[in-house]
Amino acid sequence: MSTSHADHSGSDVAGPARVEEVSHGIYAYIQPDGSWFLNNTGFLVGRKGIVSIDTTSTEHRTRAYLEAIARVSPQPVRTLINTHHHGDHTHGNCLLPLATILGHPRCREEILNTPLPPPGGIWSQVDWGDLHAEPPFVTFDDKLTVWIDDLRVELHAAPIAAHTTNDIVAWIPDRSVLFTGDLLFVGGTPFVPMGSVSGSLRAIEWVRQFGAKTLVPGHGPVSDASGLDTPQAYLRFVQEVAARGKHAGLTPLDAARQTDLGEFAELTDAERIVGNLYRAYAELDGAEPGAPIDTRSALMDMVAYNGGRPLHCLA
Repeated sequence: MSTSHADHSGSDVAGPARVEEVSHGIYAYIQPDGSWFLNNTGFLVGRKGIVSIDTTSTEHRTRAYLEAIARVSPQPVRTLINTHHHGDHTHGNCLLPLATILGHPRCREEILNTPLPPPGGIWSQVDWGDLHAEPPFVTFDDKLTVWIDDLRVELHAAPIAAHTTNDIVAWIPDRSVLFTGDLLFVGGTPFVPMGSVSGSLRAIEWVRQFGAKTLVPGHGPVSDASGLDTPQAYLRFVQEVAARGKHAGLTPLDAARQTDLGEFAELTDAERIVGNLYRAYAELDGAEPGAPIDTRSALMDMVAYNGGRPLHCLA
């Protein structure tokens, strides 16, 4: 059905970042409102050093994150875990020159092949700062264990391309805490053009199997397993819209314009429906999860869906 969609341009100012101790010595760093390039990070405090889970999108924001860590502990950040390659989680890597950077092999590859700063004309103007690409230099395919004193942190690679081709989670079994990276958005629209819709649904079920009591998402407030319900429903909705739109001969942009987002209309970054439909259409054509698609066209069509305005970014 055809409907007009609301203006989700949002506020012109992001809320202040906050540190939440989700378990003793384990902290989530939350950047409201979790929209474009406003990710979450986390850090674990040991007797001799800090383990950071991701950095942030800009020099200013990463320096603010490091200052927040320093207010909790004077210990240096010795280890940095990248949950995937996207710049909101990795641009600040270069500001931790003494940290060992861990990640998936494809994370390293994608960081090295992704322009920094991001291309112009897609997002509203951002002061990225003085940054350069700094990829993981210790990589693993499936699983790696990191120790913070006697606390075990298990890094698990997602079993299928989901948000990206290189998603990993950090699981602290003794505390039932799971850092999900962007396999989970809480309050925001999932974004899967660089991974897969079907793979993201599988990854959500995989995340559930950890049985975590506390989930720190890649974007949005700290949650429990119930936070997985809305992203799961949204991704199924994308598949339904894609099947109808493709059958009707509509482009992803036209299918998105004719779709009432309904219960998902209040999620941030509603224009992601277009990019997600690009991926869903490719899957209907038989593309494997993570197979390359025309992400540049998808992003430009998201701008078109947004009334021709650059996508609203408060980074």
